[in-house]
Amino acid sequence: MTEAERLADLRELFLHAPESGAAQAVALVFGLSLAAGVLWLVRRRTLRAEYTPIWMAVALATLVVGVDLDVLRWLSRLLGAWTISATLFMLGQLFLVAICLNYAVRISQSAVHIRDLAQEVALLRQRLERLEPAPSQTRPPAAGEAR
Repeated sequence: MTEAERLADLRELFLHAPESGAAQAVALVFGLSLAAGVLWLVRRRTLRAEYTPIWMAVALATLVVGVDLDVLRWLSRLLGAWTISATLFMLGQLFLVAICLNYAVRISQSAVHIRDLAQEVALLRQRLERLEPAPSQTRPPAAGEAR
């Protein structure tokens, strides 16, 4: 048996390792809890509705994996991973990178909006000061002066 064949057999052994019933139970509980938590946050208006599809998709994917790990095994073979845990780790990293990129875009947009608003406030303040001087700039009438 060549080294490549041994490695291929070892990889198949890893991919066909029996799954733990506890791991499936945790995945199911986590998926259901995530779905319930997302719906509760949207109902309380703590989580904006635009993020709901993303988090519900994560909850659904977790439930699918919890019910049938063969989906994850198929994906692991497709990606060339040795274990399903490596596939889960990689998918988690990709999800986190996507979330970070999304927030970076939103922060950049917010910075532009804040700058524009600050400039607009400064222009309005300048315009207001031209129309009426600030109270500290007006001097009280001197004795004998008309008010």
